[in-house]
Amino acid sequence: MNSHANETFHGTTIVSVRKGGKVAIGGDGQVTHGPTIMKANAKKVRRIGDGGSVIAGFAGATADAFALLDRLEKKLEEHRGQLQRACVELAKDWRMDRALRRLDAMMLVADKDISLLLAGTGDVLEPENGIAAIGSGGAYALAAARALVDSDRDAETIVRKSLDIAAEICIYTNRNVVVETV
Repeated sequence: MNSHANETFHGTTIVSVRKGGKVAIGGDGQVTHGPTIMKANAKKVRRIGDGGSVIAGFAGATADAFALLDRLEKKLEEHRGQLQRACVELAKDWRMDRALRRLDAMMLVADKDISLLLAGTGDVLEPENGIAAIGSGGAYALAAARALVDSDRDAETIVRKSLDIAAEICIYTNRNVVVETV
């Protein structure tokens, strides 16, 4: 029997920083299965919604995250681009729907007005200080972003540096990053 049969895919650090009227979300590109790097340049941060007005970054099972991104886009259309309303409706479905409940992913989403963390528990959380992070290196990136937010660096620079610091510490995080800013 394969000793890695019960291991899941790991790897991702996603961080979001809101500062100076801008919000940036960035993520690394590593996907790991057991002790093996399966992909080093996965794109886990992307623009969605009307004209790409929303940035979404995901951590967890890739197929599950894509299913959730697709549903979030539909909710955004349904609720005329109102990100918070779309996220609350998605979270309700995610928690209540039998098939969706099994999805293993988390998301950070943001538009020009609001940043939110979505989890399968039905949580839709707005970070108090405009900083949030998820994934295997999320705690490291969050600590770095909090330390850097009072500097003269802008949101995108803080996200990039936070991901770099997380990559130094977390074996599931690499330096192939994608950052989107609104």
